[in-house]
Amino acid sequence: MAKFLTLNTHSWLGEDPKWALETLGKQILKADYDVIALQEINQRIDSAKVLNTPYTLKNQHQLHEDNYALKLVEYLKEHGLTYHFTWAYSHIGYDEYHEGVALLSKQPFSSEKSVLTSAVDDEYNYHTRRALIAKTTVAGRELCVVSGHFSWWKSDFKSEWQRLEQALADEQAPLVIMGDFNNPENTLGHDLVLASSLGLKDSHLAAKKVTGGPTILQDIDGWENNDKALRIDFIFVSQQLEVKESHVLFDGKKLPLISDHFGVECVIE
Repeated sequence: MAKFLTLNTHSWLGEDPKWALETLGKQILKADYDVIALQEINQRIDSAKVLNTPYTLKNQHQLHEDNYALKLVEYLKEHGLTYHFTWAYSHIGYDEYHEGVALLSKQPFSSEKSVLTSAVDDEYNYHTRRALIAKTTVAGRELCVVSGHFSWWKSDFKSEWQRLEQALADEQAPLVIMGDFNNPENTLGHDLVLASSLGLKDSHLAAKKVTGGPTILQDIDGWENNDKALRIDFIFVSQQLEVKESHVLFDGKKLPLISDHFGVECVIE
């Protein structure tokens, strides 16, 4: 069995971000995920740079000491669980942060790359988006894992998805593509992914055992004036991967809210 988690962390932006990080860390320690995809991974623009780090972060943006993924990995290591991680920077968020996406893996990454998915490449433009693609081994099998944070359909989702598709077109390893897609279930964006030449399925729809549904509640950043709960955070996997379970976490029920998004975990055979 292999376990995966995705979460848009909204890092450092909540009322008690240290508590949120530790709550996330405690769930990771308990569940022992093989791979974790995180979005809205922030570090302050003006915080100190990390000059020496054991993490490779090949061709990535300069890591700062308050990088949320770095702090999470340090917390986990302090509590006996070691993860490898990588991070890709997309744009400046809230005028204060370098914002990007991250991947954590229990096994080392054999390759990692950041792919520009947006039409624009300007850190001052929040439409600038990058996906993080890496290879790692899970339960003795090589997988290609992705963390992405996409735009809305009315913005540039279609072309962003097509650029990621192109980047993965020759990939032979099974795919696990995770993240904040900003395109709800049963909309054009969701349909586009399911019809992809990559041969993907929505793990939450494919799972034999499911709990939870929506991953955002109404009016949050980017979904102003929205009046209903939506499922916009997904784990899409290759057709040959058998999904046993899919659960929505951090929804204020079994686990507390730690972000303006809920998390999604899945268990794959």
